[in-house]
Amino acid sequence: MMDGFVRIWCLRHAESENVTAGVAGAVPAAPLTGHGREQAAGAAGILTGEPIAGIYCSTALRARQTAEFLAPSPAVTIVEMPELAEVGIGRYEGTTDPAVHRLTADVLRAWVVDHDLERKVADGETGREVVARMTAALGVITRAHRGETVAVVGHVASLTAALAALCRLGADVWGAPLPHAIPFAVDFDGEDWHCPSWPGARPRWTMDPFRVTTT
Repeated sequence: MMDGFVRIWCLRHAESENVTAGVAGAVPAAPLTGHGREQAAGAAGILTGEPIAGIYCSTALRARQTAEFLAPSPAVTIVEMPELAEVGIGRYEGTTDPAVHRLTADVLRAWVVDHDLERKVADGETGREVVARMTAALGVITRAHRGETVAVVGHVASLTAALAALCRLGADVWGAPLPHAIPFAVDFDGEDWHCPSWPGARPRWTMDPFRVTTT
């Protein structure tokens, strides 16, 4: 692998109790469900044989629990980074109100498709703030692992917002929300970011606009 090249296997955390309960927001204390543990084990199987030199995750319990399945050996450390957290939605954190889920989807669409990073949910984070902190975290990771391969366990909205901006994906990935615990490669060549694929999305050169289905 080239000295400046870094491959990051990104994935959304496995299924967790906040997701099955329809709870919106970062919800850092929510653990994985039983099915989520099976998904995380499956993700580890997908990455078998990859030379994972480090694993990074947000400080949310569900991300940490997913990351623990991925470590190929005790020698590979797991580093928690608060910058990898899910999007903050302010006073709506923890709600199950369907209207908030719709608002969150609308704001995420504005970030990804319309490139309007000033939008936010209530008194939560703007897209600009989310992309900035995620970009900073990925920068720390790539500087620490030049010429290596790592894994990053994150969250659907913050990963989507950041990678859509860094890899210039835009509408190509809208309507293909990241599934739980499906690793996909994101490459940094020392200057630019590249997302060769996106789980659930067709190749960008044949892609039609997707209908919004979920956050």
